[in-house]
Amino acid sequence: MSAKVLSERLLRQARACASLGSPMYANLLERAAEDVVRDGITAEVLAGHEHEHDRSALELRLLGVVHRMVLEGRLPELAAHYPSAGGARDPLLAWPVFAGVLAEYRDEIRSGLGAPPQTNEIGRSVPLIGGLRHVAAATGLPIRLLEIGSSAGLNLRADRFRYRDGPWSLGPEGSPVVFEEVWEPGRGPQGETPVVVDRVGCDVAPIDPTTRQGRLRLLSYVWPDQPDRIARLRAACEVAEETPARLVRAGAADFLAGIVLKGGQATVVWHSVMRQYVSDGEWARTEGELARLAAAAEVDRPFGYVTFEPRSNRDRRLVYAVAVRLWPGGEERIIGEAAAHGIPATWY
Repeated sequence: MSAKVLSERLLRQARACASLGSPMYANLLERAAEDVVRDGITAEVLAGHEHEHDRSALELRLLGVVHRMVLEGRLPELAAHYPSAGGARDPLLAWPVFAGVLAEYRDEIRSGLGAPPQTNEIGRSVPLIGGLRHVAAATGLPIRLLEIGSSAGLNLRADRFRYRDGPWSLGPEGSPVVFEEVWEPGRGPQGETPVVVDRVGCDVAPIDPTTRQGRLRLLSYVWPDQPDRIARLRAACEVAEETPARLVRAGAADFLAGIVLKGGQATVVWHSVMRQYVSDGEWARTEGELARLAAAAEVDRPFGYVTFEPRSNRDRRLVYAVAVRLWPGGEERIIGEAAAHGIPATWY
């Protein structure tokens, strides 16, 4: 039964990778699922993790551990199949070498599975910036931006990225991060250009994107056959060096417990595709702190809550929706939706 559960889990993630444009990872996970059924090396490496909740992202942790070893230059034979490491061999033929790595480095890889996944998807700034523009227009105040589950805090710099689509553009010219054709031409998000005066994020295991080791860890969780995502991540790390943000090692509830609204600023809490990684108990505490901040909001010290998370729409279709709430008031508005990695976005 454990083998069946684990195999089905690997296959679910394989389908997700295929739909999100990573045939390499889809292939590796399919082969890994077959290997589990045969009680092969993948079953040994993942033993004891069979019944973890899907929110733990076990499959992506496994792939991330191996990818990091590739990027460190320790696995040249496997690196030959990884475009992210300059490999020129067919990525879809990587499995035999990948399985050999699992066997040779079994204990090290098992140990690495204990680290939480650290994705910091820059593309999600595309839908998030729409929420921030909405708050800026509604309040006319500078933004104090707080992110929970921020990883390296790269999306705390969303206003420092450049967005272009046809005649429509947003963000500073000359930004190393440039998004092209991320929404329907001429249909950028409504609102005003936000003025961000403070940037603070929290994470249970924050990463410093200005260090070599921090960048390496972030890159290890980007899928190796997606060069555009890799290029955006590297460019966002450049922006991080120019635009400081403070990161706090804390869970969401404990972080928010220390937040007090400030007059003359719109305090905005946002998060993107992180709810799945948080236990129900921790999330209940987090919602309590969000309610506390909402109750404290006044016209001269408003509180905004911007999210980009999966939810069912009116047609019961799962979408990644851009939702905005602003207090005083607190009515929720769904202003758009986007692909899981943020691109492209559609505004309602």
